[in-house]
Amino acid sequence: MECMRIDGGRSAGAGYKIRRPYCIYPEATLDSVDTEVLTSAVAWLAAGRKTTLATVVKTWGSAPRPIGAMLAIRDDGQVSGSVSGGCVEDDLIERVRAHALAGDKPEVVTYGVTKEQAERFGLPCGGTLQIVLEPLSAQSALDQLLETVERHELVARTLDMKSGKNTLAPAKWSDVLEFDGGTLKTIHGPRWRLLIIGAGQLSGYLAQMAQALDYQVTVCDPREEYAEGWSLPGAELNRGMPDDVVLAMNMDAHTAVVAVTHDPKLDDMALLEALKSPAFYVGAIGSRVNNDKRRQRLAQFDLSAEEIARLHGPVGLPIGSRTPPEIAVSVLAEMTAVRRGVTVATPGERPGVPASQNDPLACS
Repeated sequence: MECMRIDGGRSAGAGYKIRRPYCIYPEATLDSVDTEVLTSAVAWLAAGRKTTLATVVKTWGSAPRPIGAMLAIRDDGQVSGSVSGGCVEDDLIERVRAHALAGDKPEVVTYGVTKEQAERFGLPCGGTLQIVLEPLSAQSALDQLLETVERHELVARTLDMKSGKNTLAPAKWSDVLEFDGGTLKTIHGPRWRLLIIGAGQLSGYLAQMAQALDYQVTVCDPREEYAEGWSLPGAELNRGMPDDVVLAMNMDAHTAVVAVTHDPKLDDMALLEALKSPAFYVGAIGSRVNNDKRRQRLAQFDLSAEEIARLHGPVGLPIGSRTPPEIAVSVLAEMTAVRRGVTVATPGERPGVPASQNDPLACS
């Protein structure tokens, strides 16, 4: 990402204007794992290579990859993606290449049923996973599926196990993978939403990394000087006021909100509504001192102590972040921990980390 400084339109005093960052984002974006697998499969099919798609449909115990994880296997053994982090891939590749699995129609294979299998394939703690193998063809409509996913739209793909036929249909945020032995419905596209308040340099890195984690990203910034410099592919820019945008997005438990403008008037407007919503994560950039002041301001409005306590501020995990991309990593790491149910430091608490190091971009 290339950035330069230009004069903004906000006066900081007589005869002086604040210099605002103007950022030009590269056309390339970070693809999600799903997109990488689909892209490889489409390319292999176009080149005339026999390709099989493996999808994790059920797990028991401590499985290394989640339900929905995908692996594309080419006829020469080349792969894209992962269904077990390396535990069963070699066996799958060998059996697919030998035409011992999913030769002409979808098939189900289960790994880790016995103690011997778990030990042989290195599945942790007796973990078991069930995988659907689908032989792909031009009728699999993967190119259409990929086009829909690349538009950052949520889509459901239904596979009939007997015939191998499949259909595509719009999906909802609440949809999940379903498999009853006869039909497999998988959900593709951004399953999570992220609203970023502010269109500055940090937001660019945060948006790019979030897209790789299957977030549909919306950036809200009503300030003209920032909006003019936003051009990140796949991340919608909304020029509305932050509180209105939060309400219009109808926040749910698959939504996160991160405020990074350093302007209390804009950040607080979003937080006032986001903290009352079901959003699974609400965070704000700023030093510990500034976030303590922010909590005091929020307490003057119609927010309960429990709602204010949901605020992650300073935002992100304490990994010593100093640059914008490092800060983006820390924010997404904390979002991932909360999303996965992993206990992290109480919002606003960063044990062992000096307050001045929580957010090097913040004014204390």
